[in-house]
Amino acid sequence: MSLNGVSPPRSVSGKRAPAICQPPPRLALAIQYATPEPRLPRARLRRWLQRALAVLAQQPAWEALQPVNGVQLTLRLVDAEEGRSLNLGYRERDYATNVLTFEYGPDPDGVWHGDIVLCIPVLEREAQEQAKDFHAHAAHLTIHGLLHALGFDHLEEDEALAMEALETRILASMRIADPYEIR
Repeated sequence: MSLNGVSPPRSVSGKRAPAICQPPPRLALAIQYATPEPRLPRARLRRWLQRALAVLAQQPAWEALQPVNGVQLTLRLVDAEEGRSLNLGYRERDYATNVLTFEYGPDPDGVWHGDIVLCIPVLEREAQEQAKDFHAHAAHLTIHGLLHALGFDHLEEDEALAMEALETRILASMRIADPYEIR
């Protein structure tokens, strides 16, 4: 059984069917540093997102998103004040959250659009409280935001399990431990 709870397809002979071989979509990425964070340079953030898209393009869940002719994102790193303000203004929750995503869906050309906001103080606090490496937690939240930008959600238990499985698979491809594993 695969991580997302779906067994890989098998051919008539009982052998596994060939893997999905989709090229990852082109990524157009703008990164905004509303708060300085030298541990998260542009190249690292771009590399995480490109890797996530490459792994995601090989998953059965990718077919539901088609056509995906590109992904255009803005990734903004903010302080606690801006994180709280955005969370209050858009979700009516009066606290800074770790990651906030604005999903705009695909345009007529099949390019998906979204904005991802990472709140650095919350990310840092959570990493310390959960005894996680700062970069591993930042990668996880960045990927979590990407999946939301592509329309994935976790409101229902089955959606949450599927999204967690995708996150875990993507992170594993980067040699980052399962963030949901209880230590």
